[in-house]
Amino acid sequence: MARAWQHPFLSVFRHFKVDEWKRSAKEGDVATVMDKTLKCTVYRVRGSVSASNYIQLPRTGTQSLGLTGRYLYVLFRPLPPRHFVIHLDVFTEDSQVIRVSFSSLFKEFKSTATWLQFPFICEAGTPRKDAAGVPPTGARWTCLQLDLHDLLLVYLNRRYGHLKSIRLCASLLVRNLYTSDLCFDPAVTAPEARRAKLPVTPMPREMAFPVPKGQSWHDRYVHIRFPSDSSKGVSTLGQKNGSLPEAGLSALCSTGSAALSSTAAFLGHVPRLLPHSAPFNKPTQDSMSPEVQMHDPAASCRVPSAPRPLPEISMSCERLEVSSVGGPSGRGQEPSAWAEATDKCVNSTNVHVSAHELAVVPVAPEDVAPHEPPCREQSGQQAALGKNRFQQRSFLPDPILRLKGVIGFGGHSTRWALWTKDGAAVVYPCHAVIVMLHVDTRQQRFFLGHTDKVSALALDGSNSLLASAQARAPSMLRLWDFQTGACLSLFRSPVHVVCSLSFSDSGALLCGTGKDRHGRTVVVAWDTAQVGRGGEAVLLTKVHTDADIQAFKVAFFDETRMASCGRGGVRLWRLRRGGLRSCAVDLGEHHALEFTDLAFGQDLDSCTLYVCGRSGHILEIDHQHMAVQRARRLLPTQTPSGPLPKRQTFSSGPGIAISSLSVSQVTCAVGSEDGYLRLWPLDFSSVLLEAEHEGPISSVCVSPDGLRVLSTTSSGHLGFLDVPSREYSVLMRSHTALVLALATKCRQEHLATVSQDHTVRVWDLVTLQQLYDFTSPKEAPRAVAFHPTQPTFFCGFSGGAVCSFSLEATEVLVEHRCHRGAVTGLATSPDGSFLFSSCSRGSLAQYDCAATQCRVLRVAANVVCQDSLMSPNALVVSGDSRLLAFVGPSKYTVTIMDTASLDELLRVDISALDGTSSRLDSAVAVCFGPAPPGHLLVSTSSNTVVVLDTTSGRMVRELSGVHPTACPSLALSRDGRFLLTAADRAIKVWDYLMQANLGCQVYIGHSEPVQAVAFSPNQQQLLSVGDAIFLWDILAPNERLPPGSVRGSPGAPPACEAGPGMRQLEDTVSGADGLPRWQVPVPSQASPPRLGPCAGLPEGGDDDEGPSEESHGPKGLRQASGSALLVKEADRVVDAACGAAGDSWGLSMPPHPCGQPSAQSPRRARAQPAAHPDSCEPFMSQGKASSLAKSVSSPPASSERLHLKAVVGYSGNGRANVVWRPDTGFFAYTCGRLVVVEDLHSGAQQHWLGHPEEISTLALSHDAQVLASASGHSSTASCGQIRLWEVPGGSCRQLISHRDPTVRALAFSPDDRLLITLGYDGDCTLALWSMSTYELLSSTRLPEPVHGVAFNPWHAGELACVGQGAITLWLLQQRGADVSLQVHRERIPEEVRAGKLTSLCYGAMPLLYCGSDTGQVCVWDTHACRCFLAWEADNSEIGVLLCSGVRLVSGSDSGRLRLWAVEAMLELRRKGSGARSSSVFMERELTLDGAIVSAVFHDSMDMGVAGSVAGTLWYINWAEGTSTHLISGHRSKVNEVAFSPSESHCATCSDDGSVRVWSLASMELVIQFQVLNQSCLCLAWSPPSCGRPEQQQVAAGYSDGTLRVFSISRTAMELKMRPHLAALTAIAFSADGQTILSGDKDGLVAVSRLCTGMTLRVLSDQRGAPISTIQSTSKEDGDFGVEGTDLWLAASGDQRVSIWASDWPQGHCELMDWLSFPAPALMEAPGCPVPSLAAFCPWDGALLVCAGLGVHREVIFYSLRHKQVVEKIPLPFFAVSLSLSPGARLMAIGFAECVLRLVDCTSGAVQDFAGHNDSVRLCRFTPAGRLLFTAAHREILVWDVTGC
Repeated sequence: MARAWQHPFLSVFRHFKVDEWKRSAKEGDVATVMDKTLKCTVYRVRGSVSASNYIQLPRTGTQSLGLTGRYLYVLFRPLPPRHFVIHLDVFTEDSQVIRVSFSSLFKEFKSTATWLQFPFICEAGTPRKDAAGVPPTGARWTCLQLDLHDLLLVYLNRRYGHLKSIRLCASLLVRNLYTSDLCFDPAVTAPEARRAKLPVTPMPREMAFPVPKGQSWHDRYVHIRFPSDSSKGVSTLGQKNGSLPEAGLSALCSTGSAALSSTAAFLGHVPRLLPHSAPFNKPTQDSMSPEVQMHDPAASCRVPSAPRPLPEISMSCERLEVSSVGGPSGRGQEPSAWAEATDKCVNSTNVHVSAHELAVVPVAPEDVAPHEPPCREQSGQQAALGKNRFQQRSFLPDPILRLKGVIGFGGHSTRWALWTKDGAAVVYPCHAVIVMLHVDTRQQRFFLGHTDKVSALALDGSNSLLASAQARAPSMLRLWDFQTGACLSLFRSPVHVVCSLSFSDSGALLCGTGKDRHGRTVVVAWDTAQVGRGGEAVLLTKVHTDADIQAFKVAFFDETRMASCGRGGVRLWRLRRGGLRSCAVDLGEHHALEFTDLAFGQDLDSCTLYVCGRSGHILEIDHQHMAVQRARRLLPTQTPSGPLPKRQTFSSGPGIAISSLSVSQVTCAVGSEDGYLRLWPLDFSSVLLEAEHEGPISSVCVSPDGLRVLSTTSSGHLGFLDVPSREYSVLMRSHTALVLALATKCRQEHLATVSQDHTVRVWDLVTLQQLYDFTSPKEAPRAVAFHPTQPTFFCGFSGGAVCSFSLEATEVLVEHRCHRGAVTGLATSPDGSFLFSSCSRGSLAQYDCAATQCRVLRVAANVVCQDSLMSPNALVVSGDSRLLAFVGPSKYTVTIMDTASLDELLRVDISALDGTSSRLDSAVAVCFGPAPPGHLLVSTSSNTVVVLDTTSGRMVRELSGVHPTACPSLALSRDGRFLLTAADRAIKVWDYLMQANLGCQVYIGHSEPVQAVAFSPNQQQLLSVGDAIFLWDILAPNERLPPGSVRGSPGAPPACEAGPGMRQLEDTVSGADGLPRWQVPVPSQASPPRLGPCAGLPEGGDDDEGPSEESHGPKGLRQASGSALLVKEADRVVDAACGAAGDSWGLSMPPHPCGQPSAQSPRRARAQPAAHPDSCEPFMSQGKASSLAKSVSSPPASSERLHLKAVVGYSGNGRANVVWRPDTGFFAYTCGRLVVVEDLHSGAQQHWLGHPEEISTLALSHDAQVLASASGHSSTASCGQIRLWEVPGGSCRQLISHRDPTVRALAFSPDDRLLITLGYDGDCTLALWSMSTYELLSSTRLPEPVHGVAFNPWHAGELACVGQGAITLWLLQQRGADVSLQVHRERIPEEVRAGKLTSLCYGAMPLLYCGSDTGQVCVWDTHACRCFLAWEADNSEIGVLLCSGVRLVSGSDSGRLRLWAVEAMLELRRKGSGARSSSVFMERELTLDGAIVSAVFHDSMDMGVAGSVAGTLWYINWAEGTSTHLISGHRSKVNEVAFSPSESHCATCSDDGSVRVWSLASMELVIQFQVLNQSCLCLAWSPPSCGRPEQQQVAAGYSDGTLRVFSISRTAMELKMRPHLAALTAIAFSADGQTILSGDKDGLVAVSRLCTGMTLRVLSDQRGAPISTIQSTSKEDGDFGVEGTDLWLAASGDQRVSIWASDWPQGHCELMDWLSFPAPALMEAPGCPVPSLAAFCPWDGALLVCAGLGVHREVIFYSLRHKQVVEKIPLPFFAVSLSLSPGARLMAIGFAECVLRLVDCTSGAVQDFAGHNDSVRLCRFTPAGRLLFTAAHREILVWDVTGC
């Protein structure tokens, strides 16, 4: 809201006295000149350098303009031939400074979190393609109107606060700047607007440009409104181009039709919500293109998909997406704009949003265009989109749901309930839905379209028009065709909130009252005569009044006369000559009364106006003579002195407050707050009828025939009194607060609901009537469940009570209080045997409910999640009553128990599903599917639904992007056909059986978040509760299934079968950052000991909950492929009869002495839950299924045949594992066990090898002479290892063993004399080492984890640590050889709102900056040991902090790297508690591809290097605001490498779904092809015989069974086919390159033609085991006695190898040989299966080389001619990879023991090489044999081969 002194507008130059230059500043060539066009003095700013010539407001950067107007008007003219720049600094509501810049210098739109750059392109005459550049000579004066509110909201999703500063830079002329909350039209003058009755606000005279007589404003000037409110411009542009328009094109100019050929517009890459339409030309191909090392500026500036209000009802998602292309252009600023956005054909029964695109971002009605009716022709824009692009495969019927009934009344107000003209139906609002209810049949019809609660209703006399207003400000009004239910007009009211509406009898006039944004009363009148004829509502007048208005009505006999009443008076109104005038009625002694309602007498000859008041008075006023005729008062039935009741009389005394009245021709109905409806004759002689209600009456309404009286109460009751029969009928009852949960009765159509109004209600689903009502005044009900067979239901309360209610006796049967916290979940087993309840303190209770009196069986403590939000799906039982599932014991795990014994059967770690994600994923709700197949659906915080197998715990499917927010409620139909999800105000229906192209339909109508959804007992209807209870009909036919079969139970679909929306949305290009790896959890299936029998709890006693004795699980942990690890913690279950008061069995142990671990330490470690990845976690070593070999035969350095040349990859698992010294150029980082030292100029690498395990962190001494590296413990050593390296020579100076298994952090003292190490695992130890003697000087075991340590750069003897809830300052004192540490610990202030500090860095003395897990950065004064300032630097954990002088860099879990200006920090320190975080200014922000784990910057903080968890190193340039890849490896396991025939390039593929093409000379990434949500498992490069070099192709196989062929020269995908249903595991080209051989995990081999994409044949000879190898080579026709020129082999995992000869052009394929071997023994590492390896010998085509076949560890040479083994080479381990060099007789073998062996097949010499951090699963020689590529997980090592 603008301040009063800024309204209606503010002249900035005059207010700040620019001509005096005291409150403003000028620089360079700034002068005042006389402009001939404007005929006034203007300011000229010119110069060759814009940054040196400017006008600055205010004078200094520490000041602020404080201008709050929504619109900024800039009156200026560009000066050719130079550019101009306008900078605006804007404060948001959260005190964030955003810079908005407009310039003709900008070529394209750019956006960061703190800076928006818009290009300004001037055009003169005809449009030109090269319009970008300097202004033309004919540039005109321009009125640039900036909507600062919408600009920040649309492009940055932030709220506008005020304007801080303005800088006008050369070269331009500027007349003035203005701010206002009003949207002015500069081309319209005030007289013109009044004469033509235009609904616009003319420009004030002071701001207007002069226009000579006879000329047009648009011919002389330009008006630009940005963001634009014109939606037609975008639509028209789309029709012309036939493609998607970019936001902010010609629609940004509002110069009128005359100015269309000569406009100034913002062009370029403005943020858009849809991709380009280029892929539409190739509908048969995937919408993907390769990623070249270039960044699309448009892609980096998309509008954040923040949660936004729900869309208009009856809008399709395709239309929603299209309307959002225009960005801000979809927002209407004037009512006239929304007069064009009228919903013309809304079906009253259709609330369906056809959502075929899963990524739906709901938008407010102000942000979208209306839904086009089916009868209309599609626009060009929609035709350009087509169905192939945005429409996933839907399911029929569409829509599948139809709203049948709504249980509820009111919402915003319970005053509005109207009779129809015939008296057969009533119209009333239910939150956002308007309901017409037939009183006899109880059928409902709906008016749907509002997105918030309806605040007022009005119906005209002929029942043709219905008007409704929406409560949310600014209030939107809808006019409906009452007969058809169609919305005829939608427009924005000038009233901030509409309180009442009233139609004239003819419907030609609509009046409304309400409040404006200043709280003043406003009366508005609209002309609605043309609405029913296709016209729009026209605003006639708007009047402000000081009178209070409680009721306002238009007289039925004269539409120009109205009356209002309120506090302090009654006023009569009249509409005359387009204006409203009012006059107060002289009430005499009644002038001080508060009046609540009024009604005109229904007799046409009557001049009486009836008015009622809160004091009980009823006044009869002659509205013609404006005089009070009679005054009566309603008194209580019984006076205090009277012993007997008396009739109501009108005299003095305490009256009964009257809230409403309604008049017919003979009676007057009065509703009062004592709950009585009374019917009086018009002379009020006696009461004719009265009806008592359960609450105060809100409104009454007499039907037109006078025979029925409608009444509403504040308690949500709606009913009517039938006068002839004297019977009262209840039409509707409703909850008066949010409905929290629901339950349905299986054998009856009953529904139970609990609400925040402290009631539990039972409803009849057939009649929608309330059957029972239970009230709990003290404790609020939280959960409800029906007994499956008995007439009882159970309810859980906020106080922890669980009660059983009898529906027959309507009483409480039993109450149990075994919970100490609020009940969060209730569930009964379908067989009626058990009841389960959970509470907010983590306890789980089991009850025996087979009998009428249920009893407690067991109570388990600390097994249910305590910090999760209440969800109706928090506790569920399977359909066969065998399994119980819930979220717990933490929000990251889901547990499945046996319902009878509470044995834990399964525990799944949800956070481990995506180990590379920077955010922890937690479970929100669970739901069982039908059995079989036995699925558990889990809704997660990452907006996904994961389907788990209840037996193994493995992921079966994953539905991603279900809702914009986490889904708290979901339900699966009994036959498994439909899945329901609900989040926010939307409900989605999914076809659960559809494995591919999963479709959904979206339904809206709730005005508040949906709390729960469920299917009705007959499965024919759907229930949703929130603000009200919605009952939906399912229109799908009821398919009959064979007896005993369950729909949707054909078995668990394989992961590769999942369609779009289930991690396979579509193939698309991504950034070079890649994608996180998809990992499947392996659950722990061991059950805890069974619980013994248990008696019930004592009556009336509370049982203490406590954990049971420690129950040890399995000796080892089972680990999934990758890093997904599931650990079962010790169960805490206590029998109800065993828990005595005060008894507790804890798992805590006394701390063991330093250096002496407890004997039970290993077991205790196994009982701990799995650690979740977090920024404060120091090191997350990737899960490995093997360990380092204990002995290897390393060759002498002089005779090594392999030399490590390059390493591709960076360890994103580490922390602070990159160092850089700009002055010396030293740059080092870690990759697995290697320290990689790289020359940033030449790219040459050095590799320092020595660590036995992955390196966790690095530290460089201040003199850059010593590098310290630390690694974790290995299989041979239980202690961590620290190595000190000589930087100049690269040799290891010293080896130090650390006590802790993992070293968290390293730090050198400022004088490099000391080294501090911080441990993590086991005992967290702080150790101090001497760098001169390398001795341990001091060691301190810390009582709790510490997350960071740093030396004070200003004091060598001082250091700081941060950790859980506190900061610790250490002071080193050295006396001779003794070193002691003095410690001071300071708690984190509560104002910081942080549980732990995760990072720290020192700033200017004596400042210390600390980052927290909540995104806060707090600043400490180390001298005073106090925190004096904190600000929210991010919304996620701060893992990196760096400071140099006045600039601070923060890196967070969300991947955001931010640069802060902290020069005012020392001044704020002196202010102490008065310091404010608004002085901290964020200069820049960059978003990287994952959580920031490492960073190092130049002392100036202008440039630096940052590392992310995705394994990428970025070069950061703050001056340019850019981030560039330095090191970028794969994010997941590398599966294959292939080489071009010329050896110029190589290609790699990975589980992250990417295919990357590298230059072999520099190992730089050249091209990346990315497929979303798939794993690329195999790869092959086309052979040289395929054609010319420029036609080289790469074939890749994916986990969904698809095969894609990419063109290297065109950097595009040429072919996509799906020859397999299972994942592809091997692929090869034929010798001529025209045929592709592919094998899958099921053992099938497919033969496909490249030119046609057709699969010729499928070979199933090796079915049953995955194909591990396919290789093809050429041979002479007839060689080996078989025809064909192609010889190829296929090896499968069951130890079988088949050799084939083929002639593919002739269609010939013949099995030549078959090898079968017995399975080998188990390996040392059981997690690594033995692959079957086979290859043709390159130096002898008749030999076949095999490994992994048979029971022995050996390589065998098999002769194809002699059909026998001719040679065997023994191996120390089983081989997991194999490659033979074509250039020399060398063979490379990779082992799971992290060893690479090179075998000289001529001499038999072997050499072993270490350096890999995981199993060497891949080794490949280049075609010439000069290089060897090896891969261990995601690391790629390139070796030079000597002697070739």
